[in-house]
Amino acid sequence: MKKLLYSLTLLCSALSYGQVPAYYSSIDFTLNGLALKSELSDLITSTHTSPTTYSEVWDVLKTSDLDPTNSSVVLLIYGYNDDDGSVINDRTRNKNDNGGEVGEWNREHIFPKSLGSPNLGESGPGSDPYNLRASDVQANGNRSNRQFASGTGNASTVGSNWYPGDEWIGDAARIVMYMYVRYGNRCLPSAVTVGSSNAVDGNMVDLLLDWNALDPVSVHETNRNNAIHAATGNRNPFIDNAHIANHIWGGAEAEDSWGNLSIEDDLKEAILVYPNPLVGDILYISYASDLNIESIVLSDVQGRTTYIAQPSFNSNYQLDISDIPDGTYILSLFSAEAVETRKIILQ
Repeated sequence: MKKLLYSLTLLCSALSYGQVPAYYSSIDFTLNGLALKSELSDLITSTHTSPTTYSEVWDVLKTSDLDPTNSSVVLLIYGYNDDDGSVINDRTRNKNDNGGEVGEWNREHIFPKSLGSPNLGESGPGSDPYNLRASDVQANGNRSNRQFASGTGNASTVGSNWYPGDEWIGDAARIVMYMYVRYGNRCLPSAVTVGSSNAVDGNMVDLLLDWNALDPVSVHETNRNNAIHAATGNRNPFIDNAHIANHIWGGAEAEDSWGNLSIEDDLKEAILVYPNPLVGDILYISYASDLNIESIVLSDVQGRTTYIAQPSFNSNYQLDISDIPDGTYILSLFSAEAVETRKIILQ
């Protein structure tokens, strides 16, 4: 067993750190669930060494929110049309036209101050530039503190809630994820989003994971991450790699921008794990013999290993879980190529 654990550690290190930026060198990406969330929280909190005041955010946004194609204007979240004669719908605006009047842009709290517990105020989480986006003054007012909800097309109200617009759903999701990981229970995703609760973490809402996958990270978001990092010292992990969200909460699979947190689609499709949810004692794992699965690890949502094996088989394995309590687990399959993870529900 010691030899197996040592080999597994070496394999995990090779898989997890091959292309991971140096900022994340302290993170063990072989963890899943809330254990990985906890490590990321420690990192983005400890490196948040230069908090900004609410007034300082103006200058940060004039750099971070610039249109990648035109450095004289900022992109306005929720905006979609510069040519329809309505300033409310503007997608861009001169970077110096900031303020509180009609036709100006101001600071939109993606996670509204009033939905924090307690109110986020205008310091700490209330002045974190990762949560603040350039927005038309009137569009900001139209959103107000409405919760995010499912929709389609351009930004609009959905009943009493708010849809950010097709272009901005991923941006909004990744900001809410950051705020939750950075500030914990003060910024619960369930307080700002309408939808079904996540099976791994009841405070997360699956709609945000859907948006994270449907709207990949843009050049604008990457530029924001780099600019705000220069100002504050910390980063938004879900912009650096949207797939990190899947290692914490599962859900709709987002792009792995590092290329080493998940395996290629053709390999993923070749692995069959069933039945899931599982009612009974045996979980079946089937895959092509040339995938060369070297180790199987079952972990709970806290990242604690409950089962580990080094299979001596070519394409089929039966995992006896009769002694494992019911609940949600992460099944990790380690091969020479990468690591594949699946959320498993035992009933």
